[in-house]
Amino acid sequence: MAKRKHKAPKRKASWLVNTILAIICIIWFIPTLGLLISSVRPAADILQTGWWTVFPHRQWATEEQVKLPKDTDLRQPITVNGQTFSDDQLKAGVMQGDKRLVWENRRSRTVDVQDKKWSGMTLNFTTQNYETVLGGKQYKITQPDGTVKTEQGSGMGRSFWNTIAVVIPSTVIPIFIASFAAYAFAWLKFKGRRFFFVIVIALLVVPLQVALIPILRDYTALGLNGTYFGIWLAHTAFGLPLITYFMYNSISQLPRDLFESAYMDGATNFTIFSKLILPLSVPALASISIFQFLWVWNDYLVSLIFLGSQPEVQVLSMNIANMVGSRGSDWHLLTAAAFVSMLTPLAVFFALQKYFVRGLLGGSIKG
Repeated sequence: MAKRKHKAPKRKASWLVNTILAIICIIWFIPTLGLLISSVRPAADILQTGWWTVFPHRQWATEEQVKLPKDTDLRQPITVNGQTFSDDQLKAGVMQGDKRLVWENRRSRTVDVQDKKWSGMTLNFTTQNYETVLGGKQYKITQPDGTVKTEQGSGMGRSFWNTIAVVIPSTVIPIFIASFAAYAFAWLKFKGRRFFFVIVIALLVVPLQVALIPILRDYTALGLNGTYFGIWLAHTAFGLPLITYFMYNSISQLPRDLFESAYMDGATNFTIFSKLILPLSVPALASISIFQFLWVWNDYLVSLIFLGSQPEVQVLSMNIANMVGSRGSDWHLLTAAAFVSMLTPLAVFFALQKYFVRGLLGGSIKG
């Protein structure tokens, strides 16, 4: 009986946690699904209806049309099927029993009589939005009124590869350096070790904004501003404190016997690091790689300051920000651009997610 009573609170707690997680997943999934659906819909459909209308739903469908006399005065009450309505009511749509009356063509005095009916899946799939966003050529879109509009593509494909060129070195370099530093702080004895480690911890609380102007002056003097090498150094410098601290927590909890045995066998520090530390720290490396990758991928401020917004070096975050400012009403382009920017981080996360939780918990429990 005692065991059953003890299991009941655990089951309730587990049910509560699972429910909360399910709600969070639904809250995240619904707008993401809407973003994906909107990105593959034609521009005219996006401007006319919401993305949720692609699923089966009830909507007004015209059953018949009522033709009014051509001399009907729209400033006076208008009689339709024995009832009188105003012009404004027919513009907005007015109920007549279970039916709805709405102007089909006000100039020709034609009124639609509509009833609610179920409609099936109505997704008109197109890849034109992605072709327009990734390419820089001109394109034509059909407006809801039937007119054709010609616009220029955003050329996001170049920004995508620029972002890849920034992100990969800016993730690998600081993790490589920080792993060496974490091993030194955890297992090597040298003068000033604690002092330097305290400085690393202190750098965690320093806002990067206070360092932008001084570093920018040095970059200008050295000719590094607007170069990939300069942005790699900036992201490496800003990411090192957190990565070093994170890796230190993982490496410092490895069994001491491993290192003592390796030293007795004549292994050097580099051999220990490459043959023991790195294989045992894969979960931690994967976890911090996700954080660093996402931070650099979504970065706007550092890239804007040290790289600039010229098309030759512009990254995705700046390209999307420019699109929001110049094409804020072009939802077909914004949704496609947003989904393009999401695909790579999602791929990286799902590729490394099996190590994610183990990496976060690494070093949290001794023994």
